[in-house]
Amino acid sequence: MNCQCVVAVAALGLALSGCATVIEGADQTLRVTTPPVVGAECIISGPTGSYHVTTPASVTIPRTQRDLHVECDKVGYEPAWATVQSHFNGATLGNVLAGGLIGVGVDATTGANYTFPTNIPLPMDPMKGPPAPALTPTVAAETTAKPMS
Repeated sequence: MNCQCVVAVAALGLALSGCATVIEGADQTLRVTTPPVVGAECIISGPTGSYHVTTPASVTIPRTQRDLHVECDKVGYEPAWATVQSHFNGATLGNVLAGGLIGVGVDATTGANYTFPTNIPLPMDPMKGPPAPALTPTVAAETTAKPMS
């Protein structure tokens, strides 16, 4: 290989290093829904912090290797929760071919080599259990007072 070819390959490698970081970004926007309910209060927890949203909602969070935990509540409905798994992002494979270890290191540092599902639906069901007892008015029994003998 001549010197120009080596320089061109090195320049291409540096340009593509951090490929997932450049293509996918270090943050990801997730959409949380609670069908058929609107207005559920949800907390998304992960290693980068907690995020409070009211459904339907979109939230942008940093990408990370660790999973997220989502909990949603609304009065009159059973709570809904899910663990949202982080998956290895295929864009990082481009670094192995083009960017080498520098690109893989950049993606690992930024978390860009992982991704979450974009849509997180958490179906909510109405509260279960026996119906509340109906309130009925109490009628006082009439009594006739009798003198004591």
